[in-house]
Amino acid sequence: MSTPAGTLQRYAHLWEEQVTPPRWVIWNTGDEALVFDRFLNLPAPVDDPDLDDVVRRMRAAGVQETGEYPGRPCG
Repeated sequence: MSTPAGTLQRYAHLWEEQVTPPRWVIWNTGDEALVFDRFLNLPAPVDDPDLDDVVRRMRAAGVQETGEYPGRPCG
């Protein structure tokens, strides 16, 4: 089932082309794919029902994807 387009508009910045190093990357944890915010150094708050659609659109836009922890060391 697809999420209504209006709902996804609030996440559009996650798959738009970036001019600076990417703030958001797809982090494959082994169990799931998460959107990771490298500026805030934590997974981005994407609602669970929208996550698959957001990740699909990010992949289609060529957003960087990694299996390694994409953030900075904590603390």
